[in-house]
Amino acid sequence: MAKSEWTLSGDFDALLQKIETGILQGSMSASLEAASDFREGGARCSVRVFERYSAIGSNRVSMSVTLFQNGDEIHLSAITAGGSQAMFFKLNTMGEEAFLDKLRELLQA
Repeated sequence: MAKSEWTLSGDFDALLQKIETGILQGSMSASLEAASDFREGGARCSVRVFERYSAIGSNRVSMSVTLFQNGDEIHLSAITAGGSQAMFFKLNTMGEEAFLDKLRELLQA
């Protein structure tokens, strides 16, 4: 498992669209597996679960992205999982980090 968190500002919808488009266009095997959106008063929360094939680990890796906004700040949490090949311990988690790196690149652009 790999995890990164950011506090950002800007347009919530534009950021969500940038993430969805960038992840799906960043890998020919990437897919959006599930999406969920909530609003309560002035707060918003969107969750996206992506999956892609990892050639490094010869398996599929998932990434959950959560955006939360209450006021001007947008909190983003991204967690990857599924990149290990071992049964009882983590081995070869490079695919998880590589998936998370794609999101990092999108946020820096």
